[in-house]
Amino acid sequence: MGERYLHLLLLFVSLFIIKTHSSFTPSDNYLINCGSSAETKLPDGRSFKSDQQSVSFLQTEEDIKTSVDTIPVSDTLPLYLTARIFPGKATYSFYISRPGRHWIRLYLYPLPHPLYNLTDSVFSVTTDTTVLLHDFSPRDASSVVFKEYLIYASEKLSLYFKPHKGSNAFINAVEIVSVPDELVPDSASSVPQAPDFKGLSSFSLQVSHRLNIGGDLVPSKIDPLSRTWLSDKLYNTFPEGSRNVTVDPKTITYPEGGATMEIAPHPVYSSAAEMADAQTSEPNFNLSWRASVDSGHDYFIRLHFCDIVSKSLNELVFNVFINKFIAISGLDLSRKNNALGTAYYADLVLNASTITNGTILVQVGPTPNLQSGKPNAILNGLEIMKLNNAAGSLDGLFGVDGKYRGPSLGMSSKKLAIAGIGFVMGLTAFFGVVVLLVRWQRRPKDWQKQNSFSSWLLPLHAGHSSYMSSKGGSTTSRKMSIFGSKKSKSNGFSSFFSNQGLGRYFPFTELQTATQNFDEKSVIGVGGFGKVYIGEIDGGTQVAIKRGSQSSEQGITEFQTEIQMLSKLRHRHLVSLIGFCDENQEMILVYEYMSNGPLRDHLY
Repeated sequence: MGERYLHLLLLFVSLFIIKTHSSFTPSDNYLINCGSSAETKLPDGRSFKSDQQSVSFLQTEEDIKTSVDTIPVSDTLPLYLTARIFPGKATYSFYISRPGRHWIRLYLYPLPHPLYNLTDSVFSVTTDTTVLLHDFSPRDASSVVFKEYLIYASEKLSLYFKPHKGSNAFINAVEIVSVPDELVPDSASSVPQAPDFKGLSSFSLQVSHRLNIGGDLVPSKIDPLSRTWLSDKLYNTFPEGSRNVTVDPKTITYPEGGATMEIAPHPVYSSAAEMADAQTSEPNFNLSWRASVDSGHDYFIRLHFCDIVSKSLNELVFNVFINKFIAISGLDLSRKNNALGTAYYADLVLNASTITNGTILVQVGPTPNLQSGKPNAILNGLEIMKLNNAAGSLDGLFGVDGKYRGPSLGMSSKKLAIAGIGFVMGLTAFFGVVVLLVRWQRRPKDWQKQNSFSSWLLPLHAGHSSYMSSKGGSTTSRKMSIFGSKKSKSNGFSSFFSNQGLGRYFPFTELQTATQNFDEKSVIGVGGFGKVYIGEIDGGTQVAIKRGSQSSEQGITEFQTEIQMLSKLRHRHLVSLIGFCDENQEMILVYEYMSNGPLRDHLY
């Protein structure tokens, strides 16, 4: 009971400090309770205009409202008890008196209506530049939905509600409120470490998480910008290793040119989590907080620190990690402010590529080999905000025009061309195999007695082989290959078959000579097909000769397909097929010799 009274006392003190010291007044401050018949005042003192008072901001074809006395959700604001319903497109437009970032806060809860089932609603909400919600649907009425954005606006800011065909949209309350210019910088440190991330001012942001580390919930009435800071209890993944520390908010100071109450109020800096005695064998552990996020986005992360645990300067030096990457090394708060109890914050941008499981893990831990002092680390507050993606969206990959703006759903033209070539080559190989199977079924009875299988099996030049057989007799037929002549340099048959694009025919004896009768010393490789020899042809040209072994699983079909495929494939990065030999039931391929070896040898 005593702790609760202390907490209430600290909140009262914080509220008094904020009311007396906060100087920011928003130039634009639109608060609308949609569907309400009267003005609504919240516990934090803010007043939301009724629907009648704000009707000039709305453009809609139909005037449909709904309201209830209560909803089955505890501790909710009265803003969720009324709503506007839009069966068609609707627009809220607001005049902006001073260009800059503005809060856009949306309150959503599917209230009952006799004609419209808001639980089944599907709709999108956009500004002129940013998608806030895409295909949003409440799905059930078990909880309220609160969305908070930081959007740059000048002259006019419009909110477009676009229901799906056959569905409807709704909204319970809307806030459009200016924020201080210094709230979000234009640059921040990058994680993983790289040059600073610049151009933040051109991004829209959505608040994903805002936590008061080591303390209780900080309500909006305590915050000068009407923000709510949740307790970190559900985010702390190692509560056994942390100890909560709280001091009087009046003892917190804000440095000149540094953190302000608009950056974070006193209760955030007056509470913290520090390392406790976790009864571990290794005292240098990390305090950890894990938050769920959407993948595919960079995230702006603000860390709040205030040394309320040290007795003197230079006692606290620690590291900060985000998703296991070092974010801040050797953070010494004494050097930052040269004082204890002084607010400090650090801004970071986490690259989307580091988010692999839909979570962000923030950790603080002592610097290794600390020369003096007890190992310790602290964290006072944590804010995580999503940056819009390349589609200009904070929810999905569709732009404000409704068109898909993400990675191509199909293949690029280059990939499509490669796929087309592969398809044609595969189709050619398939038909080749089909023809070979047909030829195999019709093979001659004496096929095993023939020295060259290709004369009857391969269909491409079967007619020519038969012609030679009829003119020169059976002996000539046995000496002739379907691809060429045994005496490739002494007659015209080799040139005929070379013209068909299948490469050069090599007599077996020529390849024996080139490899010194297939000497084992000439072997440069061994595979499932057989051995590869280095050889010389045509007076010194080095070639790679691939000779199929009797035990190889590669058969006639594969051999013939390989010849047909490789003879048509020519590229400066691919080894070229020179020719072949199928004499005496051999299966030999002759390739261009690559003296520098395969690409694999240079990669691994």
